[in-house]
Amino acid sequence: MWPTFTPVADHALLVAFGDVIDDDTGAAVVALDRALAAAPAPGMTECVPAFVNLLIDFDPLHTDQAEVRAHVEHLLRDLRYTRTGGTLHEVEVCYDGDGFAPDLAVVAGVGGLSTEAVIAAHLQAEYTVCLYGFAPGYAYLSGVPQAIQVPRKPAALRDVPAGSVLIAGPQCLVSTLTMPTGWSIIGRSPTPILQRDAARPFRFDVGDRVRFRRIDPVQYATQFGAQRGAGHA
Repeated sequence: MWPTFTPVADHALLVAFGDVIDDDTGAAVVALDRALAAAPAPGMTECVPAFVNLLIDFDPLHTDQAEVRAHVEHLLRDLRYTRTGGTLHEVEVCYDGDGFAPDLAVVAGVGGLSTEAVIAAHLQAEYTVCLYGFAPGYAYLSGVPQAIQVPRKPAALRDVPAGSVLIAGPQCLVSTLTMPTGWSIIGRSPTPILQRDAARPFRFDVGDRVRFRRIDPVQYATQFGAQRGAGHA
């Protein structure tokens, strides 16, 4: 039954590869996104990937849903899906102290683990950049190990610092702005995600992979100070 094609108004087509977030579905979305970047559909103006689907926006004065769908179906005939594409990035994270990781003990308690076991699980996983959304530079990463998956909180916490490493269900995120969140805060990173480059404003591309590396509070302070001195956002 997949993929499905759903018209959106008169200027977009939604291509869905499933209704459950998993690695295979995400790989299909990324593969089509890259194929469209290399061979755009007629009149295409933008392509927006998400967890299980991809929105193709186009100029209705130059094309329509039928022509865009035909182009996508042509690309799908030769599409190859892989879970291990994209650039591998390293993101530093400090898990020490209530100021950096106020929810670490709670996550450990939910899973019946020690805090060090939660940290080890988070560090051992490899994450995939699935989409950007909600706020500038908010890269939603899949790949949180089952043992440390926890639901969103019933109420959001205000004024969560930028750089907070957050988890909710199978997703992980490094925040880029001081904003509210209902996700669990398990660490903080000095690694800048926002970049002062108009052509490449974010560190990751959709489909890239991320691994986390543990640092201590002294290393965090050093790295954070260096990034501020370099003028990163």
